Amino acid sequence: MITSVFKKAQAQYFQFPEHRKRQTLSFELVKNIAIIKLYINDKGPFNFILDTGVDPMVVTDPSLKESLKVNNTRKIMITGYDNTNTVEAYVTHELPVKIGDAEALNSPVVFLKEDVFNLSGYLGKKISGLIGYNFFSSFVIKINYINRTFTFYSPKKRVNPKGDKIPFEFINHKPHITAQIRFNQSTYPVKLIVDCGASHSLSLETFNNQSFAVPSPNIDANLGVGLTGVISGKKARIDWLKIGRFDFNNVISSFPELIPDSVKKIARNGNLGAEVLNRFNVTFDYANQAMYLKKNSRYTDPFEDDMMGIEIYMEEGPPSRYLITRVDEGSVAQKAGILPNDEIIALNFKPIDSYTIDEIANLFKARDGNAILMECWRKDQRIIKLIRLKKRI
Repeated sequence: MITSVFKKAQAQYFQFPEHRKRQTLSFELVKNIAIIKLYINDKGPFNFILDTGVDPMVVTDPSLKESLKVNNTRKIMITGYDNTNTVEAYVTHELPVKIGDAEALNSPVVFLKEDVFNLSGYLGKKISGLIGYNFFSSFVIKINYINRTFTFYSPKKRVNPKGDKIPFEFINHKPHITAQIRFNQSTYPVKLIVDCGASHSLSLETFNNQSFAVPSPNIDANLGVGLTGVISGKKARIDWLKIGRFDFNNVISSFPELIPDSVKKIARNGNLGAEVLNRFNVTFDYANQAMYLKKNSRYTDPFEDDMMGIEIYMEEGPPSRYLITRVDEGSVAQKAGILPNDEIIALNFKPIDSYTIDEIANLFKARDGNAILMECWRKDQRIIKLIRLKKRI
């Protein structure tokens, strides 16, 4: 969902106070994405996505630039994931940023002029931005997706990471690994960005300067939001993904539509997201250009996609509203008569505000054949539909 190329800003590393060498903090996990709390300029806490796919730190909420009294900024233009269109932003190098007891006194921070990602609506809670390279490069960082904690260790502390070592290559401060995939009766060696800020399993973009041929069956899908708008494309299953000695079968993969002229500008083959990473306890060791993967209890979970066929956006309240922004062609929701702009008010007799966005997403991909009673407002009309989930890929 979130991979952008920025003009470089000099990194300011985080440091512990002298007495500390490690710290463990909790995070929220929403749609596979880890959300941490941090402080900027002694204000906060603000919710930020922990994201190996960004550099430098990005503030997506434009109102923070004024409320934090940010001065001495310069305007920059940021290119999208396909290296084509640009958006306007402002960068400063003078803000102190604090995570737990660790602080970067003069952190480079990019403020987007517009909230092009709308992460708050997508994740159902207020999100102010993303933090990546300048935090990950300061420590050895261990993410425990089951306990929902992350531990970061000072470079002065000796750490013996557990799990299989997967070497990194850094390109534009973003970690890339080599892996193998198989589909359409072919096996491909691929270079993938490791992107813990992307909720998907795998995104496959180009191979030998051409877009990947999408396997069948497949479905049209919105694949997230980039700097220049919605990323359209398709979803399909690939036969096999291999990372080191770890194998995954029937992996749901995204195939974004790329502008033909941009295909040759993309150095990677794709993007490895958190739906794969969260099946491990992951240790990131940027100094030694490696991550370590240790299986957790989610390792053997099947890969499943939304079986309802709708996208939901949370409009902040009070009260918050859950609006349907898209209904997929041929989906069970469309066949039941659900329309864009319908407002969900209840699911299975429970008020919608008793669910989190994450719980709704999990409900819609729980099991093929599950029945869900959906109640919606459409203008001044109450709509009640019994919809049976259907696996589409």
